[in-house]
Amino acid sequence: MVGCLYGLMCTGLGMIFGVMRVINFAQGDLMMLGMYAAWYLFTGFGLLAVLGPYAGPIVGAIMAGPILFVAGWFIHRFLVSRVTGVKVASTEGAGHYAQLILTLGVALILQNGGLILFGSEPRSVRTPLSSSAWEIGPLIDNDFVSVFLNQGRAVGAVVSIAVTVALFLFVSRSRLGKALRAAADNPEAAVYMGIDVDRAHRVAFAVGTGVTAIAGGLVAIYYPFQPYVGLEFVIVMYAGVVLGGLGSITGAFWGGMLIGLVQQLSTLILPVQLQNTAIFVVFLGVIFLRPQGLFGRNVERV
Repeated sequence: MVGCLYGLMCTGLGMIFGVMRVINFAQGDLMMLGMYAAWYLFTGFGLLAVLGPYAGPIVGAIMAGPILFVAGWFIHRFLVSRVTGVKVASTEGAGHYAQLILTLGVALILQNGGLILFGSEPRSVRTPLSSSAWEIGPLIDNDFVSVFLNQGRAVGAVVSIAVTVALFLFVSRSRLGKALRAAADNPEAAVYMGIDVDRAHRVAFAVGTGVTAIAGGLVAIYYPFQPYVGLEFVIVMYAGVVLGGLGSITGAFWGGMLIGLVQQLSTLILPVQLQNTAIFVVFLGVIFLRPQGLFGRNVERV
């Protein structure tokens, strides 16, 4: 269930890299804004309180997506577009040096701006889902073997899968999605075919931001957060995207799923503090054996 949430985070980042080829250091902090958006919608302003403590947090997490979609659109329009697109393709490093510095600067601004606006006190979206479980079992003819599923994580996993499937269908079936794929494969040829590459990049950045914000809103149901929480997840996102294969949406989801499985199962033999150690042991093993990632054949297309 945690792997599904990680997969959704990685899908948003994979969307941005797959279309724009931009390494976005601010992705974790944009997810942090999604957490606060969900918190304010349900708890801070109480706009969704009428939906109750069960449906309200889930709807708040989903609504964080459109809110951060708009934020991502403006961030790309006024900042990221200056160092990406066809106009910088012929510059040294294809603009990647400026992109790294810009996204790192945006991350620092969001972290410290969030500290000023939201304060340092940890927040969480209070809901009975995070402290309740569904029991499956007994699985055999006695009362000693049962499986308990945390309701918050289970619902979050279902929503994550639904959003990922919707995103995949959007990219693979819609006319706009095909334009995004064309802009990812060959920006110059896409321009000759009448595709507005800058607009395609803006849509990809905004959609990737919105998808990651939904993941943040779902994580906020069971995980306390503060303005620097993005640092805890951005490494997980990049590990999942690289494991799945850079540029592949389905690969990013399965990479995040693998990261979640390894992280949670490692607690059976390792202390909780060493969860990330297990992640990177598996990460290095996969990259050593398959440098292109698990879905490396999909790198050239989203």
